[in-house]
Amino acid sequence: MTPEELQAARDRVVPDVVADGLSVLFCGINPGLMTAATGHHFARPGNRFWPVLHLSGFTPRRFMPAEQAELLGLGLGVTNVVARATARADELSDEEFHEGGRLLRAKVERLRPGWLAVVGITAYRTAFDEKRARIGRQERTIGATRIWALPNPSGLNAHWTAKTMAEEFGRLRAAATEEG
Repeated sequence: MTPEELQAARDRVVPDVVADGLSVLFCGINPGLMTAATGHHFARPGNRFWPVLHLSGFTPRRFMPAEQAELLGLGLGVTNVVARATARADELSDEEFHEGGRLLRAKVERLRPGWLAVVGITAYRTAFDEKRARIGRQERTIGATRIWALPNPSGLNAHWTAKTMAEEFGRLRAAATEEG
């Protein structure tokens, strides 16, 4: 992928991988340029979403981003808080996060997943105006959908290793399995 191809992907929207009644709907912050250029969620090579999804037991093997549609057969899906692609999440405004949160709530009300898993605590805090939220299960719900805030799997997030992320994703998996 050339730098020009990546820049051409700026502001593109990547289609969601969703269906009604999923067990868990994973929600990224917004698409990165590699994701927008390929059309595959969490496509940047340093992103740990796909390895962590497998390490935590959500998938039977490590999926490649191009296999994202296979998530639906496992009762999993992917969307984003903000739809437009940027090189970095810090290019997004608080207004975009607030509007993205409003649109996400409407999407969740329509699709009714068991869990909404927001990958990125800062995105969750801003989109849902929950300034003191912590990683883990949230008190807030959207209708019957429960919410779990997960660490951002970006390779830029040095506070979490793949192992510690997989442990947190695994707690969500256990809750989703126990509570349906």
